[in-house]
Amino acid sequence: MFERSPAPDEQGEAALAEAPQAAQDEAPRIPSTAAQVIRNRSALQGRARNRPRRALAELRKACSIMDDEYEKTHYRGFGPVLGLPIQDARVDLSALPPDLQAVVQELFPPVLEKAKEPLVGITTDGHVVPDLFALQDTGWNPEPARKAATAFLDCLTPAQREDVLFAVDADEWRMWINAFPNWDPHGLRLEDLEPAQRERALAILEASLSATGFSDARTAMKLNAALGELIDQYRDTLTEYCYSFAVFGTPSTTEPWGWQLWGHHLDVHCFIIGRQMVLTPTFIGAEPTEADRGTHKGLRLFDEQRTAGLDLRRSLHPEQARQAVLYTSIRPQDLPAALADPVNGRHLGGAAQDNRVIPYAGLPASGLSHRQRESLLHLVNTYAQRLPDRPAAAFMESIEQHLYDTHIAWIGGSGDDDAFYYRIHSPVVLIEYDCHQGVFLDNDQPEPFHVHTIVSTPNGGDYGRDLLRRHLAHHHPQQRVGG
Repeated sequence: MFERSPAPDEQGEAALAEAPQAAQDEAPRIPSTAAQVIRNRSALQGRARNRPRRALAELRKACSIMDDEYEKTHYRGFGPVLGLPIQDARVDLSALPPDLQAVVQELFPPVLEKAKEPLVGITTDGHVVPDLFALQDTGWNPEPARKAATAFLDCLTPAQREDVLFAVDADEWRMWINAFPNWDPHGLRLEDLEPAQRERALAILEASLSATGFSDARTAMKLNAALGELIDQYRDTLTEYCYSFAVFGTPSTTEPWGWQLWGHHLDVHCFIIGRQMVLTPTFIGAEPTEADRGTHKGLRLFDEQRTAGLDLRRSLHPEQARQAVLYTSIRPQDLPAALADPVNGRHLGGAAQDNRVIPYAGLPASGLSHRQRESLLHLVNTYAQRLPDRPAAAFMESIEQHLYDTHIAWIGGSGDDDAFYYRIHSPVVLIEYDCHQGVFLDNDQPEPFHVHTIVSTPNGGDYGRDLLRRHLAHHHPQQRVGG
């Protein structure tokens, strides 16, 4: 998305284009303001569907830097991006010239508008598959989570409680983004809490998730801080605790309630009803996926998800691969616009996509061998294991019940160092793993070290909404679920 060696004028560009490739690779980045470059580029006058992508490319091109601290601020040859309109974990479009604000605004999903629409759920054709979900006793004990949530609420001031508490069916469930909001975020920001209050908030996560799930969430938070350390920019935003937390409903062991933690590269939605849990949508990402220096050196994410995905892809026979592989290249210029979004990459689910129609694509699991189906289940389990044991077992049981309706799609290569995307899609799950272009690093092509993942429950299962409807219909028929 971002070119790594921008020149300040057309003459410089022409000279660079004629230079040998080695010389181009060594050419220094010339700092310049985003506004200057964007105004002078003809790319903004191109086709309408490419306008946002090209605008972001030019914005990022303008922001590349090289300085004497090259090795300290670069990761695998890619450097930091300056000048992004981000401050204090929010997008501030007013920092851009007026003529550019509308251009950049196009890049952001309409989160607030979509959250006001009734929740239907992700479907393949606009119609919900009925009777996929049921209220059940999974055997999980909700008391530790209830106790942790109550302790957190009890330590807050009245004003903080007002900011953090929402109705169990509130629209705020759906007001999240995996980047940075351009609206006033709801909830309490962990960074703004007293340390003891913050620890109590994190205790809710620990009591609700498995050890793996809690570790993944905390690692994503710490890798966000590691990115800030690496590039030494946006230090009020790229931090460990720059995440908003909200509680929905009244913590209980019998009545429905839940919590939400959302921010850069981490958006977790946990709905609890009795001894049952829904942990979708959950977005976890990292840029980069491994901290190779600094305070958090050694932390890594997604090794299991990457390895299991590659194992499944490599197990496919040529005819199976022809069905599963939608595109052999993941380069944005080789893909249709819908799969080369500058913000979402190849992701079809995500923020503001709760009602998106996503047809099945790729290879049906009905065509897999027994060993390949086991490999598929292992891949899904690398995401399911973030749930506590009993809810995870119930989740995997539902996956197996719909295994023959599951489809596998792949984009990109399957080598050890390749960037790729995969999608696992059935009536009860949508899993996406995507290697992404740089945002804070200036790689303009997807790289394995910048990963976005999301797990959703199609057909109205996200945010536990279908279960909430069933609960209210059975126990509180006079109430109707909102949204």
